[in-house]
Amino acid sequence: MDGHRRRRPPAFVPAKRQRDEEDQDSTMGRRRPPLAQNEPTMAPNSFAARMMAKMGHKPGEGLGVSGQGITNPIDVKLRPQGAGLGAVKEKTEQAKREERRAARLRGETLEESSEEERKARKQKSKGGRANSKQNGAPKRPKLKYRTATEIEEETVGLVVPSALKSLIDITGKETKLLASSELSTVSTDANTTLQTEAHKIAERARRDLEAFAEEWSSLADELSYLDIQGEELDTAAQQEWESLRRLQELVEAVRQLKADNSLNDGWEDITTALETVALEFREEAEAYALSEVAVAAIHPLFRSSISDWHVLDDPKHTSPYIHRLRMLLAPDLGSTSLTTGTENGAHVYRRKPKSTSAYETMMYNVWLPKVRSAIINEWDVDQPTQLTSLVDAWKDVLPEFILTKVLDQLVVQKLTTSLAEWNPRSRSKKGAHQHRPPHVWLFPWFPYLDSHHTGLSDGSGLLVEIKRKFKALLNAWDLSRGVIEELKPWKEVLGQDFDSMMIRHLLPRLADALKSGLSINPADQDLDPLRRVLAWKDLFPAKVMGQLLVMEFFPKWLAILHVWLTSEPNFEEVGQWFTWWKGQIPTEINQLGSVVEAWERGLAMMNHAIDLGERAGTDLPAPVLHIEHPSSNPEDGASTQQNTPTIAVRRQPPEEASFRDVVEEWCSEENLLLIPLREAHSQTGHPLFRITASANGKGGVLVYLKGDVIWAQEKTAKDVWQPIGLGQSLVERAEGR
Repeated sequence: MDGHRRRRPPAFVPAKRQRDEEDQDSTMGRRRPPLAQNEPTMAPNSFAARMMAKMGHKPGEGLGVSGQGITNPIDVKLRPQGAGLGAVKEKTEQAKREERRAARLRGETLEESSEEERKARKQKSKGGRANSKQNGAPKRPKLKYRTATEIEEETVGLVVPSALKSLIDITGKETKLLASSELSTVSTDANTTLQTEAHKIAERARRDLEAFAEEWSSLADELSYLDIQGEELDTAAQQEWESLRRLQELVEAVRQLKADNSLNDGWEDITTALETVALEFREEAEAYALSEVAVAAIHPLFRSSISDWHVLDDPKHTSPYIHRLRMLLAPDLGSTSLTTGTENGAHVYRRKPKSTSAYETMMYNVWLPKVRSAIINEWDVDQPTQLTSLVDAWKDVLPEFILTKVLDQLVVQKLTTSLAEWNPRSRSKKGAHQHRPPHVWLFPWFPYLDSHHTGLSDGSGLLVEIKRKFKALLNAWDLSRGVIEELKPWKEVLGQDFDSMMIRHLLPRLADALKSGLSINPADQDLDPLRRVLAWKDLFPAKVMGQLLVMEFFPKWLAILHVWLTSEPNFEEVGQWFTWWKGQIPTEINQLGSVVEAWERGLAMMNHAIDLGERAGTDLPAPVLHIEHPSSNPEDGASTQQNTPTIAVRRQPPEEASFRDVVEEWCSEENLLLIPLREAHSQTGHPLFRITASANGKGGVLVYLKGDVIWAQEKTAKDVWQPIGLGQSLVERAEGR
């Protein structure tokens, strides 16, 4: 009865009680059997059966209105304790029956694949076991015993006693024992106690011998390693002794160098001695900082030589000796501090970077002050070769930062000051000292200076100031004075910027000179206006000058030719006049397509007049010269074709000199400097200038230009600016009086 009640649970069982029973069954290793297909699910007269019958349920049918639900309570299939999901198939037979019944109600047939899958897995399992037997499962490796003789042969230096060999070498199917009475091997029964004990003794002896042999081999390997390490230590010690010996020799050489008083008498002796030391100890030079030793050796003599040095008169003073010692004094013109370490087992010296070396310090403290003083106080920019010779003599032995300081700070500052003092418009005036043209003393420095000093792209530099002054000069130049000779050397240096400057600032004035000053008069021709214009031809591209003539000369010339041809001319005189005028134009301009076309128009007009005869006075048409309208950009005319006159000439009066140019010219006449500052007036925004009489550009008075008025800053009240004229009061304030 107890078993029957366990197989058929009651209709309503509390959850806690049911879990307790299930845990008890699982713990006892039993699993509750599933319900049979026709087994009643509940007692017919139970409370649950009566309640469900009142709701229309019939025993054996499924739940729900149409009976599509389950017919039996959900069966629970317990997993083994500790097993996770998926370890066993958890679908119960009751669940499978419900699936088949639901399929029949839908008119479908449920395929039973679980049995087939089970059989397939079973067959696969059998096949796997068969294959494992055929292929052979990994077998436990069979122990291979070595004989005592084999152990002795494999272990170098090991000797095994003969008695121990007989005891250990148990080979064959029968066990061989050592009889204490006969010292021979006898056969006995394997099950006897004596044979078992003998076997144990033999195995123990074998293991001991194996362990002893292994330890013997380990000690032999360690001994071999110690021998190799000993040889390496001997080699390292020998190298250390050799390094110590070389160091002692170096110390002795330095002591002798210090004790030789004759070395202080001349550069040749000390240079030769240091070259000998450098040659003998060239491998140890870096490790033991021989450069510092060399600097210490030459420092007193170098200081004494520099103190009496006339820099500009003798720019190569002592430099040949420094060149000879360069690799010793400054191998890489850098300095390092000594550190030690090991490399490949050997003790080596390394050096790490530091700020400056002893050589750099000596050059900075001894050489640079002397050169700085000579550049500031003695050097005249009109004599560039004095200083360029100095740079050439020392640039290879100077640290980079010292050479940069000399060029960028000292030389460039002196050149900038000279450019500020140079005024091309007052070069012929008497009074203050005038420098030679700037190309004479500026061009030699171009190979030494950086591009930011000699370029035009960044809006600052020496060439920018030159270009600005030339622009002002061209705007105010009197053409009757001829060509500005100072411009010619700058044509190649400035390149396209030069052409643009000439076209923009001078070409309009030349065009106006031809337009207003040149008159074509066959009876009494004045060529001065044309000659003054053609004198500038070398400073312009040839086609620019050709276009200028096409636009300003040929219209006048063709008009006079037309008047002459319509007034009963002598064609022989006209032909001579034509040839004479063509000879007045330079050949390179006459060969331009636009100029050739203009001459051909004149020749065609002459031929047409000859053909017309007496009717030329009335029927000869007036000349028409087809000229394209020029571009508004003056630079565009230089890139047109030769046969098309398209150079741009603006019809405007010449530009008047600006008020700043007037102030600059006045300052030049009064020996004052007008220095532009990189500042602006806080209220008006006008740029500030300093007018001073000091050559270093300091002192003087701050001013700004507004219109045609100079506003000067008051001495006592810095925020007060008063107008001041170009007179003695401004000169006194510029001189600091």
